[in-house]
Amino acid sequence: MPAPFVHQLRVRYGECDPQGIVFNANYLAYFDVAFTELWRAGVGPWQEMLGHGVDAVVAEAGLEFRAPARFDDVLELSVRVTRLGQSSITTEIDILRDGELLIAGRLRHVCVAAPIAAGAKASAVPWPAAIRAGLEPYVVAGR
Repeated sequence: MPAPFVHQLRVRYGECDPQGIVFNANYLAYFDVAFTELWRAGVGPWQEMLGHGVDAVVAEAGLEFRAPARFDDVLELSVRVTRLGQSSITTEIDILRDGELLIAGRLRHVCVAAPIAAGAKASAVPWPAAIRAGLEPYVVAGR
């Protein structure tokens, strides 16, 4: 089974509440960073996806809070692709500090035709073969 993709980041002061604890909404921003870096490693820069005539949009997100991250912590974001469907991808993302699980999360992105016009309803389309091939090495079994 392939190892998860891991990206590190340091908690910045502005991401914390007055008690020095990461404000809960920022964990979704961390998930976005981790997913974008997984994408860069497997597929290339996000903008290249648009050259294939598609984009990926978040359809579902979930977080389970176990312990807080704090200002200046170095976090490891461990990303596993648990499902690569015809037109969607599900990732599980764990946020760890020194091996301690702080946040367990899940994202589901859907592949849509690009560009998406303002106010238009996006509809799912299949992943192009090149994108699928880049993501397949990161597919692992889910929790």
